[in-house]
Amino acid sequence: MTKQTYTLIVNGAERKISAKPNTTLMDVLRDDLHLTGVKDGCATGHCGACTVIKDGESVRSCLVRMKQADGANILTIEGLTAEAAAETAEPPIRPSADSPIPLHPIQQAYIDQGATQCGFCTPGFIMASKALLDKTPNPSLEEIYDGHRWNICRCTGHNAIIRAVQQAAGQKTPPLPAANPSLKTIGKPLPRPDAVEKVTGAGKYADDLYMAGMLYARAYRSDYPHAKLLTVDLSKARALPGVAAVLTADDIPGRILSGVHDLDWPVLCYDKVRYVGDALALVAAESEEIAAEALKLIDVEYEPLPVVTGPKEAAAEGAPLVHPEHKTGNLFAHYHLDQGDLEAGFAEADVIIEREYTTQTVEHGFIEPEAGLAVPEADGRITVYCGGQIPFSDREQIAATLGVPEDRIRVVNMLIGGGFGGKEDVTVQIFTALLAQATGRPVKMTFSRAESLRVHSKRHATIIKMKTGAKKDGALIAHHVEVYGDAGAYASLSGHVMLRTTTHAAGAYEIPNVLVDTYAMYTNNVPSGAFRGFGVTQSAFAMESQMDQLAEALGMSPLDIRRKNILAIGKKTLAGQTLTESCGLPQALELVAAEMEKHDFVAAEGDKRRAWGVACAYKNVGFGSGAYDAAGAEVEIFDDGSAAVRAGAAEIGQGLVGILAQTVSEELGVPYSRVKVTVADTDWTPDGMATTASRQTFVTGNAARHAAAEVRLMLAQTAAELLDAPPDSLIFADGMVSANGGSIPLSQVAQAARREGRVPKINYQYAAPHTEQYQHFAFGFAAQAALVEVDTKTGKTRVLKVIAANDVGRALNPLALQGQVEGSISMGMGMALQEKFV
Repeated sequence: MTKQTYTLIVNGAERKISAKPNTTLMDVLRDDLHLTGVKDGCATGHCGACTVIKDGESVRSCLVRMKQADGANILTIEGLTAEAAAETAEPPIRPSADSPIPLHPIQQAYIDQGATQCGFCTPGFIMASKALLDKTPNPSLEEIYDGHRWNICRCTGHNAIIRAVQQAAGQKTPPLPAANPSLKTIGKPLPRPDAVEKVTGAGKYADDLYMAGMLYARAYRSDYPHAKLLTVDLSKARALPGVAAVLTADDIPGRILSGVHDLDWPVLCYDKVRYVGDALALVAAESEEIAAEALKLIDVEYEPLPVVTGPKEAAAEGAPLVHPEHKTGNLFAHYHLDQGDLEAGFAEADVIIEREYTTQTVEHGFIEPEAGLAVPEADGRITVYCGGQIPFSDREQIAATLGVPEDRIRVVNMLIGGGFGGKEDVTVQIFTALLAQATGRPVKMTFSRAESLRVHSKRHATIIKMKTGAKKDGALIAHHVEVYGDAGAYASLSGHVMLRTTTHAAGAYEIPNVLVDTYAMYTNNVPSGAFRGFGVTQSAFAMESQMDQLAEALGMSPLDIRRKNILAIGKKTLAGQTLTESCGLPQALELVAAEMEKHDFVAAEGDKRRAWGVACAYKNVGFGSGAYDAAGAEVEIFDDGSAAVRAGAAEIGQGLVGILAQTVSEELGVPYSRVKVTVADTDWTPDGMATTASRQTFVTGNAARHAAAEVRLMLAQTAAELLDAPPDSLIFADGMVSANGGSIPLSQVAQAARREGRVPKINYQYAAPHTEQYQHFAFGFAAQAALVEVDTKTGKTRVLKVIAANDVGRALNPLALQGQVEGSISMGMGMALQEKFV
C-alpha cells in the first residue's frame, strides 16, 4: 500500500503527513510528530492511554486510521496548555514559580488530587476528562464513569481520577483520610515532584525516545510450552533488506543465563524451550515493519516434549523434568517452618476446619509495556535507557551477557509506567544491549501488549491446604499448612515469594502450634515472580477464608474471632518473632468495625443478597530473613540554596521521589519545590538495591535523611561563624539559617562553605537493622471490610463499599499514601473477582 498525503490540524497548527491509509493516528502523532504524550499502551483500543480529542470527541488514536483522520482537528495533551486553557472560562494555572509550564485547570486538578502515580495513563485520562467537561461541565458520577469508560489506570484505582474531574468541574471533593500531624514538610499532602511532566505529557518513558540511525528490535519466541530445539535457520531473515542483525545464543559473547538471583533463564534458548514465550532469536532492522517481517522468515524445527501443567503435576513421581540438570528435579525450593507441638494442639482443639484453597495466576497489568533503548557511546561503553525495578542488577546482567566489565555499561531509568513487581526481571535490557553491541547503532525494543502479557513473570498460582484447630472461645490453637506454588519455567523470584507465603501462612494471627511446608515447583507455564503482596496475598486469602469457616463453626462473628487472635504488641508471629513496637492492627480492626456500624443495608432484596466481609493482614517491610538490606543516597546543596538528592532506587509510581524531596526539605529547611531528585542512573546514583518489599521509603529514605543531616552539620560550622552563634542553636528553615535574631540565606552559607574547601555534598550508605531467619525489622498492618452484593440468580457480584484502616507508622505524605491504598484495594478486588491469566 503506497503512502498518501494527509492534512491534520494538530494543536492548532496545520501539518502535512505522508502515510499509508491504514497507518494509525497514534503512530503518526508519536513517530512522525514526536508528540509522545500520546502513549502506546496496547495499540488495540483497550487501555485508552492514546486518547486524544478529534473534532471535539475523545478517541483512542490507535483505532483511528489516517484515511479516517484527513482534515481532522486534533488536540493532544501537549496542546492543553495556555492556548487550550484560554478557550475556557478559567485562566491557565502556574503550579509554582519554579514551573514554566502553564497548566489547564484539569491538569492542575489531577495534581491536586494525586490522580497521577506512574503517569503513563494520565495524558489519555486528561484528554477524556477534557472532552467530557467540554460537553458536560457539571457531570454526575455516572457521567464521569461513562466519559472514561475506555481508559484504564492500574495504579490509582480510579478514585483520585474521579475526584480530579469533580474538582475541575467545580464540585466538592472529600477531604483526605485522617493521619498524624505534620512536621514542616513531612506529613503534608504535597504534590509529586514529577507531577507536572506527567500531566503535561512532557515526561519521557523509554518508548518515547528516538535517535538518528536507530534500529528497531524484535524477538522470535516459542509457540511450544516444552520442546527440544533441533534446527534454527536464520538465512532468509538475515538476507532480508533492511535487517541489520539476527542473533541467537551462539552470538552471545558472555554469560548465556540470566536471573535476578538464580541463573536458570536463558537469554536466548539454545537447547530447548520451556514455556510459550521463550526467546530464541533477536532481530534488529531499519523499521518495525522490517523487523516483524524478518521474524516470519526464521525457520525453527522443534521436537515437542511432555508438558508439566501445574505444581502438583510437577511433584508427581515420574513427571517430565523442566530442568533435568536441577538436582531436586522439578522442586525449585522447599520451606519448612514449625513452632510448638502440632499434634498436641489439635488434640486440644474443640473445632477443626480443613480446606483446600487455590489462587490463580494473575497479570500485573501495568499500562506501559516493557521498552528500552541501548546506545553505543563514543568511548565504547553502552548506555541502556529502560524502566526496570533493579537498575544495578540490570547493569550486572547486561555486562555479564555482553562479556564486558560492569563499568562499561550504564543503565538509566526513564519514567516507568508501573511495575508492581513485574519489572524486576530483565526483559528488553539485555536484548537491546546485545544488538547495540553487534551493530554499533542505537537499538530500541518495545514489547507489544500481547508480547508483554505472554512473556513477563506473573503472580504465583497456588494450591493451599489448611487445617486449623480452635478452642470453644475462638482461640486458635493449631495450624497445619501445605502450599504448592507454580514457579513456572524459570526461578525469577519464586524462592523469595514462596518464603513470604510460608512466613505469613497463619495470617495476622497468633497461633502457638504451627507447621508449614511450602513447595515452589518448576512447570512449563509462564514464569512466576514478584507481584504486589509478594506471596503474602495468597496466604492471606486462604487464612481469611479459614477464619470465616471457623467463625461459622463456632457460632462467633467474623469480627470477634479476629479480635480474639489478632497480632498485637507482645504477641508472636508464625515465625516466632515477638512484636515489640508499632503494631496498630487491633486499633485498625476496631476503626473498621465502628465504621461498619454506621452503614445500614438491606440484606435480602429479591434475588440479591448483601453482607459485610472483613479481613486482616500484615506484610513485611524490607528483605528480612537475614538478608543484607541497604541503600545509598547522595545529598548536595548548591550555591543558589537548592538541593539535589541522588538515589539508585526506581520510581515506578509509588511516590519515592516525593518522599526523598520531603525528607531532605525537612532536614535542611530547603523549600520542597527546590529539592531536585535524580533516581536510578548507575553512573550518578548510589545503589539502592531492589525496589520491592515496600523498602525504599525506609532504606533510601533513611539514607537521604542521614546524608542531609550530615550536610546540615557541615554547613552549621560555616553558618555558626557567619552568625556568631553556637552550631546547635541554628535553625534551618525556608531556605534560611537563623540564630539569635539574625538570619542569612542558605545559599550564602553554601557559597562560604565551598570557599573554605567544604563541599556540602554527602553520600550516605544506610543499612537496615539485621534480621534473623524468617523475621523482619518492620511490618505494615491493615484491616478492611467490604459490603458485597451478590445476585443469586446471575452470579453477578458488586462491591458496594470498602472500609480500610492501615497502620502505616507516620504518613509521610497522606496524598500519596491515599493513592497507594486505593490502588491496592482496586487491584485486590480485581484478583478476587475478575482477573485470571490463562
